[in-house]
Amino acid sequence: MNVYDTLTRLNITLPPVAIPAAAYVPFMLTGNLVFLSGHIAKKDGKPWVGQLGKNMATEEGKAAARAIAIDLMGTLHAAVGDLNKIKRIVKLMSLVNSTGDFTEQHLVTNGASELFGQVFGDKGAHARSAFGVAQIPMGACVEIELIAELA
Repeated sequence: MNVYDTLTRLNITLPPVAIPAAAYVPFMLTGNLVFLSGHIAKKDGKPWVGQLGKNMATEEGKAAARAIAIDLMGTLHAAVGDLNKIKRIVKLMSLVNSTGDFTEQHLVTNGASELFGQVFGDKGAHARSAFGVAQIPMGACVEIELIAELA
């Protein structure tokens, strides 16, 4: 299975690496692991602002998480040069900007997890954490970081 053929079939174009908004790098390679810094949800090139449970529904949050997965794949491509070199998506950590009574962070994060499964097949199955947080930089609704293993 060629990852780029799958992306084409899904009508996904990978974006370039985003310029960091603070003092960090977008990715770090160590051994056969690549760590991607947190990526915030963007809509039309701007932070996708909102709070789940207040002014955003779970399905919109899920769409935001899917958009982040696409950005993460763009960064992963820049980090390794070829997404077909990915042996496994190891772990996602998802932060969901949500009210204290919102309890569907795991469903929001499925937007990213499901896309990684579609694109990478069995290699896309991963460990995961999903947290509700009081705020995310720039008011974004979701932020996700990723760890992947290279073949």
